[in-house]
Amino acid sequence: MTDLKVYNFMGIRKYAVIFSAILLSVSAWSLYTQGLALGLDFSGGTQIEVGYEQPANVGELREKLAAAGFDNPVVVHFGSETDVLIRLQGEPDQKLAEQIVEVLKGDDQQIELRRVDYVGPQIGEELREDGGLGMLTALAVVMLYVAIRFQLKFSIAAVLALVHDVVITLGIFSLARFEFDLTVLAAVLAVVGYSLNDTIVVSDRIRENFRKIRKATAIEVINESLSQTLWRTINTSVTTMLVLLALFFIGGELIHNFAIALMIGVGIGTYSSIYVAATLMLGLKVDREDLLEQVEGELVDDLP
Repeated sequence: MTDLKVYNFMGIRKYAVIFSAILLSVSAWSLYTQGLALGLDFSGGTQIEVGYEQPANVGELREKLAAAGFDNPVVVHFGSETDVLIRLQGEPDQKLAEQIVEVLKGDDQQIELRRVDYVGPQIGEELREDGGLGMLTALAVVMLYVAIRFQLKFSIAAVLALVHDVVITLGIFSLARFEFDLTVLAAVLAVVGYSLNDTIVVSDRIRENFRKIRKATAIEVINESLSQTLWRTINTSVTTMLVLLALFFIGGELIHNFAIALMIGVGIGTYSSIYVAATLMLGLKVDREDLLEQVEGELVDDLP
């Protein structure tokens, strides 16, 4: 016998289904109606790096550029407070850098133009397609891996849980109009890995308990498995969140959206590992017989 307290996670699975359905519906609606606020990496434009002698106030620089007629300029510190990165969407223009420097020459500080990068719409479209293909490839590989390691029903549940996490993360970015660029895409792919890791741990414990607890229902087995992995899941999520909060507050504006995407993904991924994947397994009617090996047409438990 064990002193472990078993929580009835599956007792409120209907509310979890409703909650997830609302989040998915709102996310899908936002992505369909207004899409993502694509950054320069995907939409095309000009990126300019300038250096100041003294720390620059990016808020004032942003206001200067907006007053000069530049639409939605992105102005952030790059490296140190004297280095500034300016991003402007639209057709790349080789004269744009000189215009920017002229606008920013409003005080006694010397401005050094250090680098100018141009991203054309064709390159942005190619990056979008490659990013989408990368996401689909990752999900396909995950499905194959889980199917081989566990069982097809586990694989379907894991992949659907990952799709749930990705769609909601993208939906929140769409609703909040946060800029979506390559760093955010990298964060979304990291969310897939994080959520998968949690789901694999839970699935492994469910498989083990299905074989050990021979006279229990699927709900009882899943509740005990989730209870056994609960503190591991919480500790992993909390320590990861602490690192992401540090990145958000002291990592600089350049990686704000990266940190936001990961924080959203970790939160949603933790929730989906407990409720979404397990609820999907129940919906697919996972039972002990699915986890026994077939030997000459008979089901045989492979445990000693």
